[in-house]
Amino acid sequence: MQQNSTVEQEFINLADSLVIRQLDTMDYSQVWHAMKSFTDNRDDSVADELWLVEHPPVFTQGQAGKAEHLLVPGDIEIVKVDRGGQVTYHGPGQQVIYCMINLRRKKIGVRQLVTLIENSIVAALADYNIAAYPKADAPGVYVDEKKIASLGLRVRKGCSFHGLAINVNMDLSPFLRINPCGYAGLEMIQTVDLQGPKDTASAGTALVKHLITLLAAKNVSYQAGLPNEMNTHHE
Repeated sequence: MQQNSTVEQEFINLADSLVIRQLDTMDYSQVWHAMKSFTDNRDDSVADELWLVEHPPVFTQGQAGKAEHLLVPGDIEIVKVDRGGQVTYHGPGQQVIYCMINLRRKKIGVRQLVTLIENSIVAALADYNIAAYPKADAPGVYVDEKKIASLGLRVRKGCSFHGLAINVNMDLSPFLRINPCGYAGLEMIQTVDLQGPKDTASAGTALVKHLITLLAAKNVSYQAGLPNEMNTHHE
């Protein structure tokens, strides 16, 4: 009897549970396929997860992406993906956090999740006295009209995947090869140049702290690497 009540209690607590998963540096396509697999195979017995990762250089083109925004991609790989938005760049020194959130269980919509993610970035930067803000007409976070963090999501089966990317301490020059997020001439900046986090570990810690708070997560656990069944294969 006690075992059944324990199982029920664990199920109830899942709405407040969050797994923080550190992937270190990992190929973009591998993580993308793992995200899709995680989302397709999850049900209400699976806790929400945040995946922290850095990617080798890659341009990702969202579903609305237009070829003309890829100006001179050169030797950097281009991956067409299933998130919203246009083209962006990922590379070493940028902290990416993928948000696998069961929106139905949280009783929030995708617009609320976007706002929550943007607010977590603003709050994390405020800890470093950086005055950042979102824009209603252009998802992401900005400082003095320059973009410091990008955001793109996909929702399937009532669950989100993809997430945010904040520029920390990286080579920003590949952004000059594209119109970032579809905006010609949009200047990209990074936290290290604003007396903010100097490395992705610091940025990740700052962001996770505020994401935990805004997601109202009370039962938080930390893991390394992809979920076990995803370490050996992807679709």
